[in-house]
Amino acid sequence: MKKLKNETELVKEAIRVGSIYAKKRAIGEVEAGDSAKDKVEFIYRVLVHDKLIQPLAKDQISDPAMKHKLALWIARQLPEDHPLLK
Repeated sequence: MKKLKNETELVKEAIRVGSIYAKKRAIGEVEAGDSAKDKVEFIYRVLVHDKLIQPLAKDQISDPAMKHKLALWIARQLPEDHPLLK
């Protein structure tokens, strides 16, 4: 798994956008007091449930792998000229 450029910032953006998506779908909300790990796992599971991302193999599910999946997902959602993609 090759780390993306600006992956940390992409994950933060994925959590922000994913939180809005989950709230609009009335699936749940990300609370400010939730840990980063909980936020990543919640958004990952919502996106997998809605078939917006392909799930990881059961033996490969880990925090870094879920973060990478979220970074890849948001990178495809952003316009090509977005600063996080440069």
